[in-house]
Amino acid sequence: MRYFLRLAYNGHNYHGWQRQPKSVTVQQTIEETISLILGEPIELVGCGRTDAGVHASNYAAHVDTTAVFPERFLGRLNRMLPNDIVILSLEEVGPIPPAGEHGMHARFSASQRAYRYDITKVKDPFRQNTTWHYPHFEKLDIEAMNAAAKLLMEYKEFAPFCKSNSDAKTMRCDLRRSEWILTPEGNELHYHIAADRFLRGMVRLIVGACIRVGAAELSLVDLRQCMETQTRLPRPLSVPPDGLFLTEVDYAS
Repeated sequence: MRYFLRLAYNGHNYHGWQRQPKSVTVQQTIEETISLILGEPIELVGCGRTDAGVHASNYAAHVDTTAVFPERFLGRLNRMLPNDIVILSLEEVGPIPPAGEHGMHARFSASQRAYRYDITKVKDPFRQNTTWHYPHFEKLDIEAMNAAAKLLMEYKEFAPFCKSNSDAKTMRCDLRRSEWILTPEGNELHYHIAADRFLRGMVRLIVGACIRVGAAELSLVDLRQCMETQTRLPRPLSVPPDGLFLTEVDYAS
């Protein structure tokens, strides 16, 4: 059968989601724990990659197995996993599809993904790995940042916000949300973005561009020019991974 998992993790101690030859990853950690319980090797398929240090509050993955899950499997799995990973749910979605068919697939069936990036005004030692403390917070022009975020909604190609070593076959993304929200207390900024797909490093580069616009280091004219010509921004800023969360993965019904 094929099973879908929903999970959350703090990515600070991991080299991203996807297995790496010489680094500890979230995928590897969960696979090894499930395999230990079931007594057979299993392989997870994730909804996408997250970079080293990036977090997820609602990640999706699936696993194909002929094994029978033991009683109270989910509770046992969570007890054995490190404290920075939790499996939120486990659901059977149907038989393993025939060769050449995707069926209900964690990656290919996803219709939308959403991220949030958190920036703090005040340095918080208890959130040092889950936010980015920006020392010039008070100087940021939030209206200009939202103008930059809104400008991006006009485009379908995002080559300026793709890491140069990406293996993406297309730069097209259907951007469905892009906005900055200041918390009522005025001490945090949250960037919300949603799309059908994302390029490698895209969100952190977009956040960096918006920050530079808000700090009067990059004009909206220059940002639009780069989007029109699909060329990289001068002195692009990729913000730290600490403040980035994958918050939503939707599947068409």
